[in-house]
Parts: sequence; structure tokens; C-alpha cells
Amino acid sequence: MKAFLTVIGKDKVGIVAAISDELSKLNVNIIDITQTLMDDFFTMVVMVDLERSPKSFEEIKEALQKRGESIGVEARIQREEIFNKMHRI
Repeated sequence: MKAFLTVIGKDKVGIVAAISDELSKLNVNIIDITQTLMDDFFTMVVMVDLERSPKSFEEIKEALQKRGESIGVEARIQREEIFNKMHRI
């Protein structure tokens, strides 16, 4: 299953490293990644593949939320089909 992870927060060193480290621990593969700064805010969208992770979607979601909170950013993950429906014009 594919999913989209969004990460938003005040910019600081180590955000990409912390999130990619957590994805690695969960055995979640990064398919595509984009990031930008808007004023002092860091924003990142990551398309991931959850297929090889031994964890459930809910476990992955909880782990990413906790890791985000630990570094002061908001990390949210959505299944690809939900993301696509929300962003359909």
C-alpha cells in the first residue's frame, strides 16, 4: 500500500533525518519526497510504500506522530486513495 506523509513545523536542523530514520525503523520505503520552506516553516510531503513493513497502518501512523512530536513538528500519514480523493479537482 502507498501513502502520503506530510510534515509541517518550524524549520530546524534534523527534521528530514529524524523522519527518514523513523521510516527506516518501520521498514517503510520512500518513493518520492518534496520539501520547501514557507517563511520560517518547513513543509515536506513524502510518498511512501508500506508494503514491506511488518507494522499495521495504525502502528506506523502512531510511530510517525510520536517521532514528529519529539522534534516539534506535525507528521500525518494518509492512505494514497484517501489523499487522492481529498485533492481531486
